[in-house]
Amino acid sequence: MTSLFDPIQIGDIALSNRIVMAPLTRNRAIAGNVAGPLTVEYYRQRATAGLIIAEASQISPMAQGYLATPGIHSPEQIAGWRQVTDAVHAAGGKIVLQLWHVGRISHTSLLPDGAAPVSSTDKVANASTFTSDGFVPVSTPRALRDDEIPGLIEDYRRAARNAIDAGFDGVELHAANTYLIEQFLRDSVNDRSGPYGGSIANRARLLLEVVEAITKEIGAGRTGIRLSPMTTFTAPLDSDPQALYGYVVEQLAPFGLAYLHVIEGETGGTRTPEAKAFDYEALHRAFPGAWMLNNGYSRDLAIENVAAGKADLVAFGRSFISTPDLVRRLKDDLPLNELQADKLYGGGAEGYTDYPALAA
Repeated sequence: MTSLFDPIQIGDIALSNRIVMAPLTRNRAIAGNVAGPLTVEYYRQRATAGLIIAEASQISPMAQGYLATPGIHSPEQIAGWRQVTDAVHAAGGKIVLQLWHVGRISHTSLLPDGAAPVSSTDKVANASTFTSDGFVPVSTPRALRDDEIPGLIEDYRRAARNAIDAGFDGVELHAANTYLIEQFLRDSVNDRSGPYGGSIANRARLLLEVVEAITKEIGAGRTGIRLSPMTTFTAPLDSDPQALYGYVVEQLAPFGLAYLHVIEGETGGTRTPEAKAFDYEALHRAFPGAWMLNNGYSRDLAIENVAAGKADLVAFGRSFISTPDLVRRLKDDLPLNELQADKLYGGGAEGYTDYPALAA
């Protein structure tokens, strides 16, 4: 029987166990949106995860949506992340970088020359973001022109190459949580006509073209993707999520991706009956790569789902924030540290690198 603690090969990446550290925005980048020394220590402490998915990192200056989030588009950012990957690898871990464009979930104060955010639409989201003035409503976006999309795809390709140059073992394309890719996918947001609007095939076009560009650049075996069919973080659901995401996974299958990371239900939500309104197993059957599940997993449920073949990997979020030695504690069924929820976003070492690990 397969165990949560068994090794696994996902694409080109060999993992020592099936416990994944989910990507977690912490708003602690230093000047230039660079991963600094505290971030190096934070990830080094958690390197016993089978795989670390490093926090979402903007692919370009126009992709940023929150204060003090790291990027992967400048030489300084590449060098900062290289310190992180070197530390994780020295500790025996594996780490990939989540590639991020927030789309309309941004504010003009965060963007070059006070530019408007870009999206599939010009309609403002009912959402807030974190700026130097604290939490403020997001700015009204402008809809990307069709002739701008090749440049956007090039930003993703370049960011993937930068991630490999920074020493990451691969990348995860962030196509979840109602950020840019999902703003194109969902008919609740995408109101455009032309090749990137209207039908499911057209709305999925950007995602598939980005995946093609990334996999051609760094290889499908070093590429994963994250989806969230039932998340309403900053946008309503698509009118037919099962048809939309079924099509997306069917089109992703031939690429030979390392893994597909699926959020079950609402991102960060509890495991309520509503989370079962979507047939995630239908997507699993359609995808030939490693299947990663995420959202509110307990130790027992993670062990059960891996043993039953319902998941190849399970991603843990907040429990990895509070408990750097989570793998050991899950394996030995030991209690976890208490999360300091008021220290999640911004700040320094407190609530970031000062959570204790158990003595050997």
